[in-house]
Amino acid sequence: MIPLHFSNPSVDPTRRADAHTSNTGAPMPEQHRPSRLRGVARHGRLRRRGPARAALTVIASALAVALVSTVSVAAIAVRDVTSSVSSVALGNAGDVPEEGISAMAGGANILLVGSDQRDPDSQVDAGVVDGVRNDVNILIHLSEDHSQLTAVSFPRDMMIDRPACTGDDGVAHEAASYQQFNTLYELGGVNCTVSAVEQLTGLSVFYAGMITFDGVIEMSNALGGVDVCVTNRIRDTDTGLDLSAGTHSLQGKDALEFLRTRHGVGDGSDLARISSQQVFLSSMMRKIISGGTLSSPTTLYKLASAALSNMTLSTSLSSPDTLVSLALSLNGLSPADIVFVQYPVVDDPDQYGRVVPAEADAAVLEAALQSDQKFTVGDDAVGRGSEAAAGDETVPPVETTPAVPDPTATDAPAVPAPTTTTLPSTITGQTAAESTCSVGSSSY
Repeated sequence: MIPLHFSNPSVDPTRRADAHTSNTGAPMPEQHRPSRLRGVARHGRLRRRGPARAALTVIASALAVALVSTVSVAAIAVRDVTSSVSSVALGNAGDVPEEGISAMAGGANILLVGSDQRDPDSQVDAGVVDGVRNDVNILIHLSEDHSQLTAVSFPRDMMIDRPACTGDDGVAHEAASYQQFNTLYELGGVNCTVSAVEQLTGLSVFYAGMITFDGVIEMSNALGGVDVCVTNRIRDTDTGLDLSAGTHSLQGKDALEFLRTRHGVGDGSDLARISSQQVFLSSMMRKIISGGTLSSPTTLYKLASAALSNMTLSTSLSSPDTLVSLALSLNGLSPADIVFVQYPVVDDPDQYGRVVPAEADAAVLEAALQSDQKFTVGDDAVGRGSEAAAGDETVPPVETTPAVPDPTATDAPAVPAPTTTTLPSTITGQTAAESTCSVGSSSY
């Protein structure tokens, strides 16, 4: 996820745990295993078009566009910037419900994929990789009543039973057991990645987007930096990142280095990187929502421009009307309403260094998403690469101005507030309201 400094420029060290190695670098034998996961769901088809990058800030980019505060600003920013946005058609475009993204029954789902493909025209020298894999996979679920946005990260090293799918190039692929999740993009592009996400969650995904490395730089620059807390030194010789304990304002390439580091946080696994990235994203969302950003049309426009000009969107999402509708749908969210969750996994009992879906916890998460249930994570649910900040630094709810009663209005039945449940503590994540810190790895 960032400019790297290699001793061998033809090798990307972050690829140590690629499609054929584990989180710990252990070799994985070529084999198939009996199917043990659920069946196939519908999937969209996305034609490969332009570079996509392994940057978890794809979620932040989408949220930045979504959190535009007024109709006029949203319309101006989105309609202007989308004139140059790359777009691709999803194969399930004909199945998109007529009510649209803001009124979709059961909520709307957007898949954001980042690959490790390199672009020679990028302002970032990110090295060379063998093949193109989907290292970042985030499912965004917007609840039907717009009271919550959930971002589910799927570990790149998770082993799944791959469903049959038709790739972006139209080539059909048969189902296969025991496949690493980040091989899906190289096999069949976003199309096959969507197929796997739909199979795992039981949800239909009608929208998709991808972002480049340059978009990450421009997003952080537009915000003037994002404050990140570090509990102990993060030093990663692969990315060149070296942060002392304390709080750092990160932007530009520094932000990319932080988001990309894997071996520099926690136990050096992809799971640790996911939770560390959630530290950054939560801080970014707090700044966007609570830091006066939404009251600045200039900053909002910069954010929308930085995100959209560096993204490839499905045609179902790239429509200005759809993006404006999405922005208005999310306008009322507070940091506590944005929940980051890692798809639950456990160590593979049959293969050292691999992880597989934690079926009981996964069923709880999937049921909550399918029923559009509002939920939050447990108090001690942070992942391997982060920990709660010292003291109680949870961001208080954003203050709102009480509505003035309309004396001419007639009494209407009271609408009960949605019930919020708490996920099991074994499902890791945090809300954007929680102040957390990244934990450096002792091995680097």
